[in-house]
Amino acid sequence: MTSTTAKAGRKEWIALTVLLLPLLLVSMDMGVLYFALPFISEDLEPTAPQQLWMMDVYGFLLAGLLITMGALGDRIGRRRLLLIGAAAFGATSVAAAFANSAEMLIATRALLGVAGATLMPSTLALIRNMFHDPAQRRTAIGVWTAALTAGATLGPVAGGLLLDHFWWGSAFLLNVPAMVLLLAVGPFLLPEFKDAAAGRLDLISAGLSLVAVLAVIYGIKEIAAEGVAPRYLIAIVVGLVVGFLFVRRQRTIADPLIDLELFRDRAYSASIAVNVIASIAMLGSALFNTQYMQLVLGMRPLEAALWSLTVMPGIMVALTVSGILAKRVRPGFLIGAGLLLAVAGFLVMSSARPDSPLVLVLVGAGLVAAGVLIATTLTAEMILTAAPPERAGAAGATSETGSELGGALGIAILGSIADAVYGRDMRDATVPGVPADAMHAANDTLAAASATAGRISGGAGEQLLDTARNAFTHGMQYATLGGAVLLTLAAVVATVLLRGVPVAAEAEARAKTEAEAEMAAEPDEPQPRIETDERTRPETGTGARARPAGFAAAGGDEPVRTRR
Repeated sequence: MTSTTAKAGRKEWIALTVLLLPLLLVSMDMGVLYFALPFISEDLEPTAPQQLWMMDVYGFLLAGLLITMGALGDRIGRRRLLLIGAAAFGATSVAAAFANSAEMLIATRALLGVAGATLMPSTLALIRNMFHDPAQRRTAIGVWTAALTAGATLGPVAGGLLLDHFWWGSAFLLNVPAMVLLLAVGPFLLPEFKDAAAGRLDLISAGLSLVAVLAVIYGIKEIAAEGVAPRYLIAIVVGLVVGFLFVRRQRTIADPLIDLELFRDRAYSASIAVNVIASIAMLGSALFNTQYMQLVLGMRPLEAALWSLTVMPGIMVALTVSGILAKRVRPGFLIGAGLLLAVAGFLVMSSARPDSPLVLVLVGAGLVAAGVLIATTLTAEMILTAAPPERAGAAGATSETGSELGGALGIAILGSIADAVYGRDMRDATVPGVPADAMHAANDTLAAASATAGRISGGAGEQLLDTARNAFTHGMQYATLGGAVLLTLAAVVATVLLRGVPVAAEAEARAKTEAEAEMAAEPDEPQPRIETDERTRPETGTGARARPAGFAAAGGDEPVRTRR
């Protein structure tokens, strides 16, 4: 059966490039501060706790507000929220660049996190509005996913280049031209979409979701950095309890932030779970890859970041091939294959030694990234198409919140495995000529061992560094093998749970048949109203066309579903 789904034209693809601007910058802003921190410390003289807040407050608020902002965009308009967020992100970036105190920089970083939370769910939800053809939407989501990854990779590169020539504030001013461009062309290229039937935003739910996510991610990150302590465990428990209260409230209020009924859909819930596990793998791989190149091979941060870019062409080829295969192969099998490709990457990384060639780690990290992106591109599409169009913003935000949680877990779980093996090996090691206190200081991390070895003259310092590098790679071997086991289990579960999800073409044909049958059976059923921007709606030239209530589709032109 031939699909009548309208295909996106040149305007929609140009609009996609506009959407990538905020996405790149939000993900870049997560890492650019690492390069700027030494210069900021010299200029603003922050205390140690203030330095930690400079680093963490952006990511904490970004993760904690994603669900709220996704639901807000569904209510007030996704384009409107995106443009508001872009204006706030640009203005706050200027304020951060010229901050004259540690307290001001912390405050502006916090506001950047709030603004960033408005940008990420809006970009993904607007893709749902612009690309109704399943194949085109899959390509657009693949580009979106690749841009998110590229931003995290380019952040250190851009930060290093700017800080070589300008003052530390230039790293924040990088955001301004892109946001100005988005504000200039966004109103003309991007469609507007909001749920006219949505009720008011429930502020109690928003507060509960913020506290739950912040508490859990804070506890996990601190355990990963400092070790297990009662206060961090209490933070996680508090977050879980508040999360339970949030879920219970969503079951009872008329207009929840998250439609919990979506989790009854196996494709939706399994896709969310895959995203969490894939993020564990991605962040764990990035952690080891970065440390190996800088601390084992002795590269400078900018040099390591530039070498990391060499895997991007291979990743793009893998995404292109998976997009072609998705026309004929069911997504459950492709997701399983992508996760197994990432398993292969971890196995390659597990064979690394201090004297291994750089290409070994790059190939391993590239395979992990390619496999994870194949899986998450497909799950992102299933998450968007499982949710009704008026809830796409909240659905996408739930997925991204899961990814943030997975990233924190990746650093905590895999990092803890590596640290435990490293610490055991260093405690068991004896290096002649190294004082006991210096040996004890080197037991914490490879970075600490490198600093300690630099203060010891003669061959003893070099021998200490060699011992620490061997201990680090030993820990990395165990951690990457643990990641391989986790991803193997995820691949099996994803394949089993998602094997019934049809190929996009099959889903579209089935949805059209069901829609025609329902329209014939209930020709006079009133339609829900969805507000759209008539100038940019791709189906017609005169505005949105209501679709039959209850029209369910696993791909193709998505339904508008009525509220229960």
